[in-house]
Amino acid sequence: MVLEGGELAAAVIFGIIACVLGLGLLLFLFRLWMQGPKCRSKVKLDGKIAVITGANTGIGKICALDLSRRGAKVVILCRSTERGEAAAEEIRKETKGEVIVHKLDLASLKSVRACAEQLGNSLEKIDILLNNAGVMTCPEMRTEEGFEMQIGTNHFGHFLLTNLLMPLLKKAAPGARIVNVSSLAHEQGRMNFDDINFEKTPYNAITAYGQSKLANVLFTRELARKGEGSGVNAYSLHPGVINTELGRHLKDTYGACAGYMLMCFAPLLKTPEAGAQTSIFCCVDESIAEDNGKYYSDCREKTAAAAGRSDEDAKKLWEISEKLTNLQQV
Repeated sequence: MVLEGGELAAAVIFGIIACVLGLGLLLFLFRLWMQGPKCRSKVKLDGKIAVITGANTGIGKICALDLSRRGAKVVILCRSTERGEAAAEEIRKETKGEVIVHKLDLASLKSVRACAEQLGNSLEKIDILLNNAGVMTCPEMRTEEGFEMQIGTNHFGHFLLTNLLMPLLKKAAPGARIVNVSSLAHEQGRMNFDDINFEKTPYNAITAYGQSKLANVLFTRELARKGEGSGVNAYSLHPGVINTELGRHLKDTYGACAGYMLMCFAPLLKTPEAGAQTSIFCCVDESIAEDNGKYYSDCREKTAAAAGRSDEDAKKLWEISEKLTNLQQV
């Protein structure tokens, strides 16, 4: 049978509508799948103290809100105390919990030491240290000490902070946790121990980011080895691909097209609430209380890349980090 006139037009219109609805359904289901599982633990944290870096926005802020709801005293560490106080006030209004703010610039070891000293003078213990702050694919920049910005912020700053806060973590043992937010990008990472700060190697933002995220996994592994039997356990994780401020440097590094592509795909990415779930899981879930040095994604244990399971590289990274941060001279 041949359609004519209005019948043909109607068939075309209905066909277009069906295609649009089908595409919309597929996109909705993809977005739903992208959000991943939720942390199901109902554990309460009354009497516990949680310290979180970079908790004024993104998944760090969601984690701070969740841990405060569970009854923990939450300490937010961030570069801008003004933005930190704004986030803390939002959380206080919702949870009625105790949320305090300290200044911390991970790109300055002087700032890291000053913050650690303040926490040592004001806190009796730390039950959870969530090393959440980070930078991603930024243009070539240097920290105050001259480190490449991504490994300087994502690793060296957190390395020094964690070690300086270890006495407070040990006071909360057994059961204290260190949670390091890494990324799936660690799978493409490679530790360039001969030029870890890109002083001789041509800078590549993605390569530098992958190295810094691999460093997070290796740092966690060596923390577990060194801290065995201390009652302080370490965890690393991939939070997922999330629509947060972490991607703010893509436009600066790769141009306007990258920025526009991120805007187009942003609605399909994980929300900060969904992206925070594995971090929360590693902070509180009872099922992993005895785990140490392991890697997680989507609220379950995953196998880190082979480069992230190298005990030799983990030890070597620790030694280099100890030297570059002057840890023994603190």
